[in-house]
Order: sequence, then structure tokens, then C-alpha cells
Amino acid sequence: MNEQYVWDLHQVDESQTAAVGGKAAHLGTLSRIEGVRVPAGFCVTTAAFRRIVAQSPRVGDMLDRLSQVDPDDRGAIGVLSARIRRTIEKTAVPDDIAAAVTRALARSGEHAAYAVRSSATAEDLPTASFAGQHDSYLNVVGPAAVLRHISRCWASLFTERAVAYRRRGGIDHRTVDMAVVVQQMAFPHASGVLFTADPVTGNRKVATIDAGFGLGEALVSGLVNPDVLTVRDGKVVARKTAAKQRALTASPAGGTHEVAVPSRQQEQPALTDAQALQLVELGRRIEAHFGRPQDIEWCLVDDGFRIVQSRPITTLFPVPQRGDRDDRVYVSVGHAQMMTDPMKPLGYSMWQLTAMVPMHEAGGRLFVDVTQRLASPASRAVLLDALGKGDPLVRDALETVLDRGGFAPPLPPSAPGAGGPPPGGGGAPDPVETDPALVTGLIERSRASLAALERDIRTKSGPALFDFLLEAFEEHKRLLADPLSMQVVTAGMEATWWLNDRLEEWLGEKNAADTLTLSAPDNITSEMGLALLDVADVIRPLPEVLAFLHEVQDEGFLDGLAKLPGGPEARDAIESYLDRYGMRCVGEIDITRPRWRERPGTLLPVILDHVRTFEPGAAERRFELGRQKAHRKAQDVLTRLRALPDGDRKAEETQRMIDQVRTFIGYREYPKYAIVSRYFVYKQALLQEAERLVRAGVLADREDVFHLTFQEFHDVVRSGRPVDPRLVRQRREAFRAHHALTPPRVLTSDGEALTGSYRREDVPAGALAGVAVSAGTVEGRARVVLDVADAELEPGDILVTAFTDPSWSPLFVRIAGLVTEVGGLMTHGAVIAREYGLPAVVGVERATRLIRDGQRIRVHGTDGYVEILP
Repeated sequence: MNEQYVWDLHQVDESQTAAVGGKAAHLGTLSRIEGVRVPAGFCVTTAAFRRIVAQSPRVGDMLDRLSQVDPDDRGAIGVLSARIRRTIEKTAVPDDIAAAVTRALARSGEHAAYAVRSSATAEDLPTASFAGQHDSYLNVVGPAAVLRHISRCWASLFTERAVAYRRRGGIDHRTVDMAVVVQQMAFPHASGVLFTADPVTGNRKVATIDAGFGLGEALVSGLVNPDVLTVRDGKVVARKTAAKQRALTASPAGGTHEVAVPSRQQEQPALTDAQALQLVELGRRIEAHFGRPQDIEWCLVDDGFRIVQSRPITTLFPVPQRGDRDDRVYVSVGHAQMMTDPMKPLGYSMWQLTAMVPMHEAGGRLFVDVTQRLASPASRAVLLDALGKGDPLVRDALETVLDRGGFAPPLPPSAPGAGGPPPGGGGAPDPVETDPALVTGLIERSRASLAALERDIRTKSGPALFDFLLEAFEEHKRLLADPLSMQVVTAGMEATWWLNDRLEEWLGEKNAADTLTLSAPDNITSEMGLALLDVADVIRPLPEVLAFLHEVQDEGFLDGLAKLPGGPEARDAIESYLDRYGMRCVGEIDITRPRWRERPGTLLPVILDHVRTFEPGAAERRFELGRQKAHRKAQDVLTRLRALPDGDRKAEETQRMIDQVRTFIGYREYPKYAIVSRYFVYKQALLQEAERLVRAGVLADREDVFHLTFQEFHDVVRSGRPVDPRLVRQRREAFRAHHALTPPRVLTSDGEALTGSYRREDVPAGALAGVAVSAGTVEGRARVVLDVADAELEPGDILVTAFTDPSWSPLFVRIAGLVTEVGGLMTHGAVIAREYGLPAVVGVERATRLIRDGQRIRVHGTDGYVEILP
């Protein structure tokens, strides 16, 4: 029985995390790495903890109550967690467990000093470090004291901070057990923390060391300021030596106490350069063993370094996996696509297979390698200009990398890859005549291709379905790369830029194109927002339907409508809307996201708000008002231009560009609509195949395929072998962990994450700088919305959010302005804001954190900044 409860650290490794917890598993593994010295000790296993909990049925009852408490009710969480801790601490340690601990202590010396440290099963994991969430005790002397502190470590599984941490991570309290590590105490001259990657920038080639005198807990608790050393390429490249006035040392009778550092020693470095390099070399060995950057706690004693803990650095954004060690520069795809949330494996692998350029996954996001395009002056200028127009912060981040040097060695202009299109696009298209029939023809070709896809895919299943899809993906890419389509999109954007530049130069008017593009024809996304107003018009005069829709609880409500007076008309209106737009949803570039057609209830809050807020015929009036404003603006501009020197030529050129922008700018939204339409067809076929696998016993749940890549899904269908549930579980946990990571706009192969910054002097003090994308100034109440499902907007509110994609468009008809953290002049939110005449500023870093919900703000859509008002 003894081995069940007490294991020597040398007996354990990471395969036994369930028995010994994350910390002990890592320590056991560390003790096996050549050259790494870990203080000797043993582990009291999770079996002992479970036995303690089983001895007190009250703990189980309180855990049930804790799992039902509102996560925001900190008072109730605090009371319940305190009761659980007291109950565990008062529960006597069973005699056989106490005897096993005492025998283990006797092997090292009963009256030696020990560190007694918690080791939970959800601790020091790649996706959750739980750093500082559980308790540890230093310099514990004697068996009775060790046993008492073991009980305290068990109880610390339910500190209020640990309970809150688990709830934020979606971890069930009952799935976590606590083991306890008991190690011989080290009495160091110096101690601290080594990060084998820079925890701020993410650079994997830079190691940072925090060091102080005495025990490391003084640094961890913030009692003293540490020395900070930066090491790169075998050299200490930076050092800041702090005045270390206090230190934590061991007390002779047990425990620790704070002492004053002698004045002559306070300014001395805790580590020499040679010691720092030796420590980093040790850290690199540990990092190599675990396969990822580490946060390492160390002690320096007389005969060298002791490692007392190593855990993954969970806050670093991952680096795309490549087969070489070359320097690379990556640009985020999500920032261009207005979806910076993580994607599931099926989602990002499908996007990779249907994209125009190679894409690389990291942290559930996709990135494009632009290293070669930065390598020659010509392609670099084209790339920076294109990306800068999309998002100035991307350009700034790239320029930061280029200014530093090393990542983009110059190549001859004729070298492979020296030219080429920016991420996600093709080459520079030829000019195109201003002809509305071009847009009509492109839309018809797209619809015909979609109809053929829908027809042909119906007969496909099994391996034949995947063979068919791979061919369909080629057609998908052909549509994206259609030269005429690209020429039309580019013509609309270039006309916008031309009008803004020339009219500011000639008339001193900023962003004049914003008014000239109001209610431009053929904009599928703005039409989608207005069409929901038409649905509201059908429902508004039907009281029984309204009452029913206010009470809807499930997604089958459309069938229930048929039984009500006026219900068939209401159902037909919603069905018609879904037929045209039901393939859309939030984060629609991820095929795994639920579509409106799959969850039509998503639209009900918006429809019901439209019924309450708007008068009948609002959509038509709104569109016509925008069209008239654009017409009046065009006449005004042309009249003023003709009064200028050489005015007739300027007016003629401007008229041509106004015609071009109004003919083509609406089509800018159609290619994305076509992509998403095809995606929904792919998804429906793949889910039918997943249902077949469930019936065959190969798959537990059809949506488990979302956690497989397309190729893995294909392999399962071809082989018929069951999907490993552990793989699905690991992918699900990784997806949850990816949500906690903030994706950078630019990422280097060294792991450095760059978000860019604005270099502007024209923004008032205290204002938040961004990109001016839709002219005008508006003042109103800020509504900070992180999930479109939680949007509660009143007319006149200003929407503040991280990003918007086309699925947010129905909300735009009732707001007065827009502020987003991500975006550029031609991203979807900017285009629709201009269509609806909403002042908008995008690319405002941390807007959802710097602006509080309900604050009054002023959006300067012409000049690109936001003021927070008193």
C-alpha cells in the first residue's frame, strides 16, 4: 500500500501526471536530464488526496454547490471555497498515509528541512500553468509539521484564486486532484526565475533572468526588485542591477523571515555574467527536452544551480512549424479577414486548401510567409503599400522588423519570389472599362458555378466525396483568381483612393469618397442588412407571431410559425432571407462555425429590435436617402472643381472616377459572399459524411470531425478506422487554450509577436488613434460588444468591438458610429459603414478595453481618432 501513496521523485515522469500532478511530473523528468540537479524528495500521490475527500462527504456536497454558483458571485465562491479548505485541513491524515510519509522522511533525515509544495493534476500544463494558484511552504521541519503542511497543500486546491482560474479555463473542479511534493530544502545565495524566451516580445532566441539574494519567493511575491539580465547568442546583452534592500531567508526553527541586505551588498549583482550564461545553457537543455520554452525557478547554492520548478510559458504565441531553421516573417490572415478568433483544425485546413497563397497555422490562426516578398526593394514596396492600405499597423510592424535587419536579406530583383502579389491576392490587374454589365456577368458566373457545385455534390459520399471536393477546391481558387473579378475589385478600390487623394488636394476635403459611395449598387453585404428590415416589416403587423417569437427557446421555431395567424407569411419571409443569406455567420471563414441557416434563432433578437425601432419601409427609404446624398455630393464636387484653374479637365477626370467607384465598389463584397456560399455546401456534405461515420461506430459525435484536419477526415473515411477520442479531446483543449492568446499582426520565426503602432502627431492628447475609414463625426453612448449575440443596441449608440465581419451588418442599420480594434480602409466593416453613412474608425488598439461600455465617446471618422468624453 505504501507505494500507492508515496513515490520517490526519481520514480515519476510526465506519463504519471494523473498520479503525481504537473509539478511533480516535471520535477521527476527534470531529475533525469543530464546536468540538471533537482533537490531530492518524494511525492504524496493524488490517491491520498482522493481518500481524504472521500472521508468527508461534506466536501462533495460543497463541490456540487460550487459548480452551480454564478461565476461572477465572488462572495459565494469565497465562502464555499473557504469551507472546503477548512474541512480538508481538519480531516485527519490516515495512519497508513502518515506512516508512508514518515518512512520517506526518515530516508532523508526526519529533522531535516523540507519544502512542501502543491502539485495539482491541472498544473504546469502546456495550456494552463496555474502559476501561483496553489500553496507551497518552505523550511518545514519535522514529520508532524510536514504532515500538517501536506494537508494545507491539499486544501489549497480550493483557494479562491485557484477556483476562479479553473472556472475561467472551463475546468471542472471534480476533474482536478492534488498531489504534494516534499523536497529537501535548498538554502541558496541567490535565486530567481529564468525564461528561455522573452515573455514580453515572445522572442525564442532571447532568454531573460530575474535574480535576487536569498529565497526566490521574495521575487515571486514582489517583495524585492530583481536584477534583470537579457541573454542572446551566448552573451549577456543587457543587465539592470537593482538595489536589493531585502531578502527572504530560512529561520532556524522553521519557516522563513525577511532580512535586511547589508548596504555594501545591495548594489552587487546576484549573478555574474558567467553564472548567467551557465544558467541559460542549463535552461536551453531543459527547453530542448520539453520541446517548448520554459519558465524555470532556480537556486544558486555553494556547488552550483538547483532547479526547483519548470513549467511551459503558456502566454507565448506559437510559431508556425517549418522544416527548416531559416528566418521567416509572417503576416496574420485573420486581421485581413476580420476574424482573429482561433479556428478549429477542419476550419483552418479548409481555408489553407482553398486559399490563393500558402498559409501556415499557429495558435489556431493562419499566417502568410512574406519573407521572400520583403527581400527586394520592388516587391517590398508593393507589399508594404498593399498591406498598409489594408491595415497601417501591419505595415508599421513589418517596418519595425525591416529596420532591425536580419530577417529579409536583399535578393536580386530577378530572384524567385522577388515579386508577386500581396497575401491573399493576385498580381496587379489591367485597367477595366466602367461597364455595369461586367459586375452582372461576374455575379451570374459565380451563381452558375455554385449551382453546379450543389447539383454535383449530391451524389458523392465516402472517399469519392473527398476526391470531388479536392477538384471543387480548384474551381474555388479559379473563381478567386478570375482576372476580371480582380480587375473589378481593384478598379473600385483605386477609384476610392484616387477620389480621396485628388479631392483633398484640389478642394481640401478629406475622405470625400465616403459620401460618393453611399448606397452603391450590387453590395451584397449592405443589401443583407437592409433586407432584414424588410423581414421586420412582414412581422410587425402580426401580434400572435410577435408574441410567439419573443418566447422562442429552440431552433425549430420556423415549423411552429405555420400554426399561427399570419405565421406562414412570417415564416416565408425568414426562409427567403435564409435562402439568400443563411450561409453567413460570425467568423464565417471557419467552416465549423454554425451558420444562420443552422441556427436561425440567432437572427431573432435583431429582427425583433428592428420591429420595435423602425417604421415600415425603412430599408427602401434608407437606401434612397443614401443614393440622393451621393448624387448631391457628386454635383457639388463637380461644380466646385469647374470653378478651379483647369477645372473642366479635373471635373471630367473626377466624373469618370465617380462612375467607376459607383459601378464597381459594391462588387468588393461579392467574392467573400461567393466563398462562404460554397463553404456552406462543402460543410453540409461533410456533416452528412460525419453522420455516416457515427452510424458506423467510427466517430462518437459528428462535430468531432471539426477537430480533425481535412486530410485527417479524409484518411478516416478511406481507412474506416475509429477516431481516437484522446486526439479529439486534446484538440478541443488546445482550441480552448488558443482563445487566451492574442494573435499578432506580424510574427517572426524567432517567435517575436508585433502588433504595430501609429506614428501620428495629429491626434489630441488622450484620444485613441486609428484608421479613418468613413467620414463624419458623431457623439454618443459606446456599447462595447464582444459577441454579436450579446448586442443590445439603441438607435444612436456607437458600436465598439474587436472586429466585424459581414454577419454584423444587420446591426449597422441602427447604430450611429463604429469603432473596431482590427481593420483597414477596405475591410468589410469599413465598406458597410461607408455604405450606411456611419462615421467609423478602425484599427484602434485595445479599444474594447480602453473604452468602457456606456461611456460617451466622439468618433472622428474623417481624421481617424476617438475621444473619450467626460
